[in-house]
Amino acid sequence: MGKLDLCETLSKHVGRVWNVAWHPKGDAFASCGEDKTIRIWAKEGNKWVNKIVLADGHKRTIRSVAWSPCGNYLASASFDATTAIWDKKSGEFECNATLEGHENEVKSVAWSKSGNLLATCSRDKSVWVWEVAEEDEYECAAVLNAHTQDVKKVIWHPNTDILASASYDNTIKLFKEDPSDNDWVSVATLTSHDSTVWSIAFDSSGTRLASCSDDNTVKIWQEYAPNNPEGVPTVDNESTWKCVSTISGYHTRTIYDISWCHLTGLIVTACADDTIRILKEDQESDRNAPNFSCVSSTERSHSQDVNCVAWNPVVSGLLASCSDDGNIKLWSYME
Repeated sequence: MGKLDLCETLSKHVGRVWNVAWHPKGDAFASCGEDKTIRIWAKEGNKWVNKIVLADGHKRTIRSVAWSPCGNYLASASFDATTAIWDKKSGEFECNATLEGHENEVKSVAWSKSGNLLATCSRDKSVWVWEVAEEDEYECAAVLNAHTQDVKKVIWHPNTDILASASYDNTIKLFKEDPSDNDWVSVATLTSHDSTVWSIAFDSSGTRLASCSDDNTVKIWQEYAPNNPEGVPTVDNESTWKCVSTISGYHTRTIYDISWCHLTGLIVTACADDTIRILKEDQESDRNAPNFSCVSSTERSHSQDVNCVAWNPVVSGLLASCSDDGNIKLWSYME
């Protein structure tokens, strides 16, 4: 069993904190919440300090924040149906673009690895793909209406322009651009969860995906490319994604978020039972039927629902979480 130690508790937001996102350099992070503000935090000495407050971008709760891969842009998605793009070209962070089009709450925003694409999703059941055109200009490249319910989360594949989305309709969908006509199409629908899929995370290779759900389980999905050695059938020269592991028995309520560490391979979950859990693949595990064990759980990690967990991209074992209790917590995990 590993040890998860609380390093610091940060209490600047008023009301629920919905999301935390690490800067790609790992030396800062952004948080957002019910108070309609984005806060940017950085380290001073041994303490994390709230350096910047962005308060004029949205009229309602801010649900999601995401840094561009270059670290120069920050996107924020809000219940006011807009997504704001912030940068500090002027020397200070300013909102220099507002993306409109969703009919209601925008639940999640994510940048592609290249930084040339942005994805948003909404309670209006749609996923939008935006192309970064010229300076501060974003063009809608696709409106994807593949889901039948509220879309909770969008993430990009770590290495290619493949987009994954998770929905209230219990499914995960994968999208990519069809080079023959530049249309974005759904190339896979992943079905195994019995209830809302709240969040998803790719491993570092992008050949595995973890999902978490209202059904209290985590599922691990494995990609099988055409002509795979395992003989898993594929259609139309597209990969097949199979659920190869269902992790159950650890979580007693809805699992709201999941983060797969690209440095260590550890998975962390955020749960409505107020607890953070760390899952590790067993040694000698069969890649096509892997087994994961809970190696750490901190009872009452927060005093209310944990909404988000995020591994630092640079510092191994450093973890941020945020909660309905209004707090952000920083944790250190040691094997």
